[in-house]
Amino acid sequence: MEKLRAYYYHSKAELSKVIFPIKEQIRNAFISVFVVVTIISLFLALIDAIMSFSLSTLI
Repeated sequence: MEKLRAYYYHSKAELSKVIFPIKEQIRNAFISVFVVVTIISLFLALIDAIMSFSLSTLI
């Protein structure tokens, strides 16, 4: 039982050291990820369309 109390105490102490992000930081991170994923998706779609078109003209 003492180990469980020690674990709880240490977990609580470590959790008090954590700095949680504010809403603005979360929003900025979400927007950044969304923009990067959108750009990469459009790039891959363009490459796929070019390769599909070139392959269909070859065949």
